[in-house]
Amino acid sequence: MVIAFLVLLLQFFGYVNGGDDEIHNLKGCDIYHGTWIYDDSYPLYNSSECFHLNMHFDCQQNGRPDKEYLKYRWKPYACNLPRFNGKDFLERLRNKRIAFVGDSISFNQWQSLTCILHSHHRHVAFIGGIRHHGFSKFTFPNHNVTILLLWNPFLVENESTSYGRVLNLSSIADSDATLWQQSDVLVFNSWLWWLQSGTATPWDFIADGNDLHKDMDRLVAYEKALTTWAYWVESNIDFHKTLVFFRGDAARHPNGSAWGNYDGKHCGEETEPIFKAKIPLMKIRGEEIVERVISKMSKAVKLMNITMLSQLRKDGHPGLYASPRHHGMDCSHWCLPGVPDTWNQLFYAEILRSL
Repeated sequence: MVIAFLVLLLQFFGYVNGGDDEIHNLKGCDIYHGTWIYDDSYPLYNSSECFHLNMHFDCQQNGRPDKEYLKYRWKPYACNLPRFNGKDFLERLRNKRIAFVGDSISFNQWQSLTCILHSHHRHVAFIGGIRHHGFSKFTFPNHNVTILLLWNPFLVENESTSYGRVLNLSSIADSDATLWQQSDVLVFNSWLWWLQSGTATPWDFIADGNDLHKDMDRLVAYEKALTTWAYWVESNIDFHKTLVFFRGDAARHPNGSAWGNYDGKHCGEETEPIFKAKIPLMKIRGEEIVERVISKMSKAVKLMNITMLSQLRKDGHPGLYASPRHHGMDCSHWCLPGVPDTWNQLFYAEILRSL
């Protein structure tokens, strides 16, 4: 009985702390293929512990009445996913700069990671929430770890000119390139802003080589931009010193057709994950482009394929609770604590099998 208890205890600490056995098991495991299971030990932190949490993501503070969405843990089919260990994370990344590059979903993930780390290290010195031109940063001076958010929703240059904003599909801005090259771990993402239309379109023209368009097929433009990004990464990043990830699209749930419910429901009425979809989950249009571009790269860029597991979480969005006044319906971003915490557990797992 005592021996069995000790074995279970060792297994537990391996699960929690990323022990050697767990790291070994991660090596050949598809951590993105699994299911959501209820776990009463979740969430990983309380939003009140995160002083810099953006109100838009703080669904409980904004009055969301249900709490069950906070209690789900991602379980890969082939292995256990180590619980996030903030101390181990900071030790492994001591003296390094981590940069999340992308749009407001990258901001969602950046906020999640900094909230997890801050809640685990409330008595450790930190400098948080500092905003400069186009980026924010959170630093743990004792470990000399800096976590940056670098705002660039297209990855390529979107330049203001005398005749308007020009999205250049063939160019990476020098200011972005400098910050990317100064980072030790890069987590890129781009998709959500490519879907904007009408008055919300964030450019006036698209430059495609020598051609200037008012607009063009968004999927074609997206692939051209990612190809430019991929070429820059392969030409300018030293993969012996820098880890590079591309996080897949996080999925949206604006109506029930995404999960086989055609009665007009939206995410605001959802309180639990999809456990068995009524129809096969549809591939997001940009997902195949990301996979195709990365498959052609000769260098080791790791795809964090969080799309399917996020598609299953129709309950994880702010919905009406993106503000205390419950205006609008946000089925694109994610509540915190919530699903982005799982993205960061997967990020931690990738770090464990990389460093």
